[in-house]
Amino acid sequence: MRLQVDIHKDFGKFRLDCSFETESGQVTGLLGASGCGKSLTLKCIAGIEKPDRGRIVLDGRVLFDSERHIDLPPQKRRVGYLFQNYALFPNMTVEQNIAVGVQDKALRKETVNRLISSFYLEGQEHKYPRQLSGGQQQRVALARILASQPEVLLLDEPFSALDSYLKWQVELELADILSAFSGPVLFVTHNRDEVQRLCQQVCVLDNGRSQAVMPVHELFEAPRTLSACLLSGCKNVSRAQPTAGGMVEALDWGVTLDPGQPLPEGLTHIGVRAHYIRPVEGPGPNRLPCRVERVVENVFSTVVMLTTPGGSQGFSWLRIELEKERWTALAGRDPLWLELPAKDLLLLTSN
Repeated sequence: MRLQVDIHKDFGKFRLDCSFETESGQVTGLLGASGCGKSLTLKCIAGIEKPDRGRIVLDGRVLFDSERHIDLPPQKRRVGYLFQNYALFPNMTVEQNIAVGVQDKALRKETVNRLISSFYLEGQEHKYPRQLSGGQQQRVALARILASQPEVLLLDEPFSALDSYLKWQVELELADILSAFSGPVLFVTHNRDEVQRLCQQVCVLDNGRSQAVMPVHELFEAPRTLSACLLSGCKNVSRAQPTAGGMVEALDWGVTLDPGQPLPEGLTHIGVRAHYIRPVEGPGPNRLPCRVERVVENVFSTVVMLTTPGGSQGFSWLRIELEKERWTALAGRDPLWLELPAKDLLLLTSN
């Protein structure tokens, strides 16, 4: 089963241009900062919002086509949408909330009992949402969605309403539920760790524009755009421009680097993750002298912020993360020489 999305919606100052595909057995993360269009994309797929133009096709069944004037109502799309706050009916019990999703009245009782058992909600049947934990509320909401037999699941930041101590357990439960679901799943989040743990592929949204879908490991190992690199958690990024001989000038760091690989067309930035930067004894290829500006002690490591030959403003700083013992042995060096290994450099374009 395949979900194909190619939609466009213009709000004047903000425009959504989103295009991607996903299939059964895949959890696809929609990753982006707040306000980039992630939730709006889900609402368009569910039929809550109407795109200005484009197509949405699920398993060959057209849900929306602006040219053919097709726009199925939400109840006919067979799309399960989990809202951020779960949207349970506060005046209904667990049993009643789940029953709302069952369309075949003859099978309502059997379906509700089966889902209560599957979601480990025995003993909670007659409780109201206010009497449930956050994790229990989420399970009830998912059970209600699955009671309607959806062909695709849309999860809109499903952990945003949970306290941090609840998130880990609920995430494990959700992972089990998703592994048993046979259709495509879209998972909206701004948290890269959730993407890494729960998704097989990811589509980055940046200011309303979708980027190419990529395997999750690629987002962390070899992001291709500046926005993807920043969303993956990389803290060290500099503006860059190609120079002679395939070298790259890192404008903010004040150093010219050998990337050891072909440069992408349209190169605008270069990045390197904090844990790949190596303190070294002195000058050499891909090395630069830095001055320590700030030291932050974590529980198991030390984060060091350094100014570079490029200065001390904006992207000119470098951040490294070392084991505590390693930093103790280096403390006091001025300057501290750092090496940015060619194999770990991230060559980025603006989009």
